[in-house]
Amino acid sequence: MKINFNHLFLALMLVFFSCKEEVDQPKVIYEEATKEAITKKDTTQIRVADLPVFMDGTSYIIHPVGELRVYDVKSKASYGSSSTSRVSYAVSNYNRYEITGYLDNLYFQHIDSASTKPLTDKQMIIQSATYLTTFAEKSKKQIMVYTVADMDTNRDSKLDQNDIKALFLSLSSGENFTKLTPDYQELIDWNVLEVKNRLYFRTIQDSNKNGDFDKDDAVFYFFVDLLDKEWKVNEYKPFN
Repeated sequence: MKINFNHLFLALMLVFFSCKEEVDQPKVIYEEATKEAITKKDTTQIRVADLPVFMDGTSYIIHPVGELRVYDVKSKASYGSSSTSRVSYAVSNYNRYEITGYLDNLYFQHIDSASTKPLTDKQMIIQSATYLTTFAEKSKKQIMVYTVADMDTNRDSKLDQNDIKALFLSLSSGENFTKLTPDYQELIDWNVLEVKNRLYFRTIQDSNKNGDFDKDDAVFYFFVDLLDKEWKVNEYKPFN
């Protein structure tokens, strides 16, 4: 079979530049920026809930809620541009003590109750929800940690993985849902040190305001005492 290398090269270049454009998309746009996320709700999307999950050791089951996803799939029996649609009813993944996905909300239900309560009444995308099981076993305090996109920082009128990722906490009941990261600072990572009953996390701020996070931007370090009734964020400096 003869290969047209000119066509192959052109196709590869198109893929390269399309990927580059996606990577170069800024996470922050400052023009007329507002604190609240300004998004247009897609009324054509259908919300569905996954089957509930139970975090062992708690008294609550959790219903992950997200949008029904429809994919265009090329049909092997067809020619040209024909395709068929495939519907995915799965909106999350569950791995022991963590739920991941791009979720609109989580609904909490006490094991002795028939009613459910939403985690939040605000528009956001929940990317992960983690139950601190080892900390709970030692401290007897049950806490969930969330990574969330809660602000339309790139001002494209939608919330997704291209917006800044923030860090939240709540009790295992979903109550006391609290944001920890400062606005317009991107979460880098977090961990829990049970020996000090603290959650530590790092963020990065777009110091040069070029719309992206890079080596020239400032990194900040924080911790929260998980045993406190109110989770106060404390900044610290690990080095001078």
